[in-house]
Amino acid sequence: MSSEAASEAKVYRLGVDVGGTFTDLLLIDEGSGNSYSAKVPSTPGDSSVGVLNGIRKICQSVGIDPRAIGQVMHGTTVATNTVLTSSGAKVGLVTTRGYRQTLQIARSYVPGGLGGWVIWNKRDLLAPLELTVEAKERMGAKGEVVAALDEADLLPKLEYLKAQGVEALTVSLFNAYANGAHERRIRALAERVMPEVPVSISSEVIPEMYEYERTETTVVNSYVRPVVQRYVESLHEELRTGMGDVGLHVLRSDGGLASVASAKAAPVTLLMSGPAGGVAGARWVAEQAGYRNLLTFDMGGTSTDVALIQDGVAQTRRETRVADVTVRASSIDVRTVGAGGGSIAYVPELTKALRVGPQSAGAEPGPAAYDKGGEKPTVTDANVVLGYLPASAKLGGDMTIDRDKAEAAVATIAEPLGLGVKAAAEGIVNIVNENMFGALRLVSVEQGHDPRDFALVAFGGAGPLHANALGRLTGAWPVVIPPAPGVLCAYGDATTRPRNEASQTLVRRFDAIDDASVLERLEELTAEAAKALEGEGIARAQQSVTLQIDVRYHGQGMGIPIDTTLEEFRKTGLAGLAEIFDRMHTQLFTFALDATQELVTLRSIVQGPAPLVSAAELESGNGDPESAAIEETTIFVDGADHDATIYDRARLRKGDEVRGPAVIAQMDTTTVILPGYVGQVDATGCLLIAPADRSKGE
Repeated sequence: MSSEAASEAKVYRLGVDVGGTFTDLLLIDEGSGNSYSAKVPSTPGDSSVGVLNGIRKICQSVGIDPRAIGQVMHGTTVATNTVLTSSGAKVGLVTTRGYRQTLQIARSYVPGGLGGWVIWNKRDLLAPLELTVEAKERMGAKGEVVAALDEADLLPKLEYLKAQGVEALTVSLFNAYANGAHERRIRALAERVMPEVPVSISSEVIPEMYEYERTETTVVNSYVRPVVQRYVESLHEELRTGMGDVGLHVLRSDGGLASVASAKAAPVTLLMSGPAGGVAGARWVAEQAGYRNLLTFDMGGTSTDVALIQDGVAQTRRETRVADVTVRASSIDVRTVGAGGGSIAYVPELTKALRVGPQSAGAEPGPAAYDKGGEKPTVTDANVVLGYLPASAKLGGDMTIDRDKAEAAVATIAEPLGLGVKAAAEGIVNIVNENMFGALRLVSVEQGHDPRDFALVAFGGAGPLHANALGRLTGAWPVVIPPAPGVLCAYGDATTRPRNEASQTLVRRFDAIDDASVLERLEELTAEAAKALEGEGIARAQQSVTLQIDVRYHGQGMGIPIDTTLEEFRKTGLAGLAEIFDRMHTQLFTFALDATQELVTLRSIVQGPAPLVSAAELESGNGDPESAAIEETTIFVDGADHDATIYDRARLRKGDEVRGPAVIAQMDTTTVILPGYVGQVDATGCLLIAPADRSKGE
């Protein structure tokens, strides 16, 4: 195809996920459904450099003009890293008179368990007290004006903030969730006083009750806004320069896609953008293989993210936590532990007990086995020593493995432990597996779910190395290894749908409101949420709507979100909602109360159509994977060496059964099948691992 023709025929869709160690890309031909993957080192200094490097690499390997790509779906950690590294904007805050200390008072939560208050150093506020001013005004809880806004009093205070050099401004007034008129007026005044400073108002960012959570969320939005805005604008311009009229969407924490305009205006919704891509990709791939109840397990170079999907729907929560900053924004319920391929193993002098992580070798210098200057023993080095990650493997297609350097690194902890190098390496792997098992329990057992009722989807560059062992710990079978597990986050980005939501607090006892009133407000919120997608050219007929209603017992502090639809609510109303709430309360807390239920917040979530992407179908094999065998090797499992075979995954066919012990190599990851287990290749290319004696279909 010529360059001119390619620029007109936008037939490709690209997913890009930036991780701590690698940037993953997945290119999908929307006509045929074929996909192509690539992996390049991340560039922590400026992640857009890694994105552009990856685009050049994948286009060259596939042999297409970049102008043939019509849409780029991007999962990014820019907002997260801005909070983690305290590198955001200098934020000013406007509150209602008498509420200047809202952020200082906060909530009485101290991390660290018993005695945590003794050693916990609270981080500096993102909007310090000296940059917080008060507005003379007051709204009532029902939205009525109790005291009008005193503009003459406020203008000198805005001038003061300008003189202090604030780079972003937050306006969060008491009861603004019920009526945002005063916030909108203050924004207009601020834009006149300091037109170059972006202003975030709480009645638009999160129009919900609880002034501390609403203020903190809006302040975080301001804190990351200039950084995210510069990044998104720069990346979009770079993409358009090299790819013509290309569309850019950024993955939101809740698993939906945000337009460039939405990402710049509400970056607080992007804090869990990266992990959300993996969950979305796992859901899509597993559904093609016939599984809808899933535990997802994403192990990268720095950390591991886990989540639960029930009946094809990822569990969500209304709080997103990054370090010790918690914001009230919808996100997929992802739990993260500091356990990745780059996690460093060490033996403290005091206890002489082996520890792994959360410190990570990251991308630079990386594990010792990468031969890039790293010397400390990591989980990756342990996998190399055990034979799980063979020296013949090439990460990303071109990064070699140095076994000698891996053994030398692991030997530094084997000696103080009084163990052999292989035994020490197995200890490292066992510890990191237990850490990840603990995270999986958080999203399953501690939420009232039995992990044995779920399949385990393993992905990320290191996930398939540990997947079989995690299946053994959880009892979740089969363990599903997607066709391209190392770039599944990018797959999620590429297969995700545009999404927007509108919400409003409405605290009413069920016996004090009727179905018609609630339905009317839900329909208004749906129309409000749909406008943004219509602005992107997605007609209402192409949109789907999900409702989320927070419910609690009258007298309780916090509610439980319940998912439903407009059609379902029209049929069952508040009575049906009460029945679902009692059931969910019993599942979470083992009991239901004989008390009146109460509405807290109404939320309408609108999504665009799913992309036209089809799963590839492998050619049928004869069940024998011998033609895919590369070489014989030895792996160390349960304290002993075992003879094993290394297979090339690209040569496996539908129906092939790989019996452990075995190692399956591919461009973006390596899969280990332990002794006593078997991996079967399904029609979509997924590898399904289960105990060898487990009956089919069980």
